[in-house]
Amino acid sequence: GTGMLTLLGCGVVANVALRGTKGNNGGFLMVTWGWGIAVFAGVFVAAKSGAHLNPAVTLGLLLNGKAEYAPGVTVDFASTLTYFGGEMVGAFLGAVVCWLAYKQHFDDEPEPAGKLGVFSTGPAIRSTPWNVITEVIGTFVLVLVILTFGGTPSGLGPLAVALLVVGIGVSLGGPTGYAINPARDLGPRIAHAVLPIRGKGSSDWAYSWVPVVGPLIGGALGGLVARIVPIIVTAAA
Repeated sequence: GTGMLTLLGCGVVANVALRGTKGNNGGFLMVTWGWGIAVFAGVFVAAKSGAHLNPAVTLGLLLNGKAEYAPGVTVDFASTLTYFGGEMVGAFLGAVVCWLAYKQHFDDEPEPAGKLGVFSTGPAIRSTPWNVITEVIGTFVLVLVILTFGGTPSGLGPLAVALLVVGIGVSLGGPTGYAINPARDLGPRIAHAVLPIRGKGSSDWAYSWVPVVGPLIGGALGGLVARIVPIIVTAAA
């Protein structure tokens, strides 16, 4: 599921950012819709696992007090690590397949920043504290709203999550590119570092912790707040 997410998500960025593609200069709105559809596809692919796709969502479910990550999958230390591992491996592999699809355009692209931008996020204005805050807010919205959907998406749930991701992108994605998912950023960034991409430049490891730590904090806060919202609503009623 996370592999499908990064294949299609990194793919739309490649289509917009790399020179000579059919979608070159398609704009940020094209990117946000592409990532939304990537989530839609990834959720369906990973439906039997609960379709987390995102360590921040997994963490949010853990702190929300869920008994199961998916039907028959008990929330415990081993299952949590399994989800984190699957999400990271999937994110890496999806990015590798994206590179294969756009190999000639990566070779033709003269700007290292454009190549890195296909794989990982970066801030419009580099200011570490504020970049972290942006990622915390975006991921908080993601996890809180997913949990208020009523748990694991089903039926029209994947569409709702996809539209939520589009909404976060167009509303909160401007400052940092809205990673809102540690695996989505770190897995492809590792792929960028190890793949033989011509003229790729730095993988910007100095920034790499921001789209990991920020989403984890936001996911944790989203899970905790979603836990108390029903109590507040009940008390108010």
